[in-house]
Amino acid sequence: MVKIFSFVADGFDPLDPRGNVTIKWDIMQENDGTQDVKVSIFNYQLFRHIEPPGWKLSWLWPSNGVIWNIWGAEATEQGNCSAFRGRQLPHCCEKEPVIVDLLPGAPYNKQVANCCKGGVLTSMTQDHAKYGASFQMNIGSPSTDGSSHIPGIPGNFSLGLPGYTCGDPFQVPPSKFIEDQGRRRSQALGTWNVTCSYSQFRASTSPTCCVSLSAFYNNTIVPCPKCSCSCQGQPGAKCVKPGELPPVLQLQPNEKLDPVVECTHHMCPIRVHWHVKLSYKQYWRVKLTVTNLNFVKNYSQWNLVVLHPNLRSVTQDYNDMLLHSGESGNVQTELLLQKDPEIFTFREGWAFPRKISFNGEECVMPPPDDYPRLPNTGHLGASALAIPLVILLSFFVYSLIA
Repeated sequence: MVKIFSFVADGFDPLDPRGNVTIKWDIMQENDGTQDVKVSIFNYQLFRHIEPPGWKLSWLWPSNGVIWNIWGAEATEQGNCSAFRGRQLPHCCEKEPVIVDLLPGAPYNKQVANCCKGGVLTSMTQDHAKYGASFQMNIGSPSTDGSSHIPGIPGNFSLGLPGYTCGDPFQVPPSKFIEDQGRRRSQALGTWNVTCSYSQFRASTSPTCCVSLSAFYNNTIVPCPKCSCSCQGQPGAKCVKPGELPPVLQLQPNEKLDPVVECTHHMCPIRVHWHVKLSYKQYWRVKLTVTNLNFVKNYSQWNLVVLHPNLRSVTQDYNDMLLHSGESGNVQTELLLQKDPEIFTFREGWAFPRKISFNGEECVMPPPDDYPRLPNTGHLGASALAIPLVILLSFFVYSLIA
């Protein structure tokens, strides 16, 4: 899916200034020395989603906390539960448990609402029904006399995802829940939030995409900057030369493979090409091409965000699967933009985007001095307007006939 947005405000991140992932810890009920807790994870980022293998939530108990039982998720390790010999063993006795979402199709008696997506969360702009996840636990903290007491709110939360840093829990007004088809509202005994922010620099030492440019009024094609994402021959830079077969790689559970890209001068898994295609009297046309040069990954539910002052609407391309490198490894779409007489110009690189991101990751742009320039001659305007106008009219005729 291609989504094109217009932004005019400045801020920390003009593409998503308030984006974060929020962990919500709801105390639902207190029993005899145990507590029922609902944990929710919400991806409040507009364009960045959480891909497989998904989130791996962890925290540090303030005391000897244990998870007696859990629904909608599971701990990766049970840990040392030898202190509970002769009794029912807890689900997890780890001081720092690591919790993962259940996979789709999990046993019904293990499911809860909003669980079982394999840790995958969409972005806010793509699917409002799939940007959150939840699981429920019964927790306690054993004493030396064999009894149990409530461990308290944990700390040192982590999503287990590159680039994310989580803050300390802070108390907020109790969450409210709708029951009985909206006729009753209940609320948690207490609610704490943890805010996790993302940094592209923390996630990776190198970018993951780059941008190339061209225009109908100039024969020059401005390529992605050299070594945008890596350089051939650098340690860890894996690439496949044209005509060679990519390596056969086996993806293990909970493993994320490093990119194996086609050998290029920029070495990026994703290349975005912006081509100023045509100019009409009142409109201008842009062709966007997104090419996947990664041999080990297909991209589904991806998004492309473009920052440009002349964009006024959202355009969608329903081919939402960007296949791995090869003949089918690209998606194209065209944008028809109305000329704003107050700001429109082809001069000084104005027709090219200010910023492009793929899946929330900012792409490397060519230097502004390298942008395709208008020719110095003055005959371009008339000839460039006459022929494309015929093409535009033909397009509308074809649409009406079809």
